[in-house]
Amino acid sequence: MKKLILILFFISIGGIFLIKNEEIIIPDNAIRFRVIANSNNVKDQQEKMIIKDKIEKEIYNLIGTKKNVEEVRDVLKNNIDDIKKIIDKYNVKYDINYGINYFPTKNYKGIMYPAGNYESLVITLGEGLGDNFWCVLFPPLCLVENNLEDTSNIEYRSYIKEIIDKF
Repeated sequence: MKKLILILFFISIGGIFLIKNEEIIIPDNAIRFRVIANSNNVKDQQEKMIIKDKIEKEIYNLIGTKKNVEEVRDVLKNNIDDIKKIIDKYNVKYDINYGINYFPTKNYKGIMYPAGNYESLVITLGEGLGDNFWCVLFPPLCLVENNLEDTSNIEYRSYIKEIIDKF
């Protein structure tokens, strides 16, 4: 019995290290979402998050049932005016761009997301000199933030891989 417990323990530890070192790559056909704040002052950062939350909710209402990138792409392109209406309520200067946009390198929860030009919806508030929020709309990785706030890096990485593999 002790041997069995010891063997199971080492298998579990080995599995954790395999998951931890597994490379997670966002698919080439992913669509990203980015909101850049006017500045890093508290008011501008709060405004960014409020606008981001409203837009994210609207986007999920629009793309929640879509199963492929073409459907999501069409919905986003056809609803830019609705997204603009949300931002207009906040009386802030902004620029919105759906297309190929630059993203800097990002390291989040042990996963390195390389810099590059990616298909994305980018909203720049004011001068766009502040920190930004970004996530992946398709596959729907933005949901991870809300569902896995208090989990470990290993659980986060496993969940991300599961979503990516699904799409």
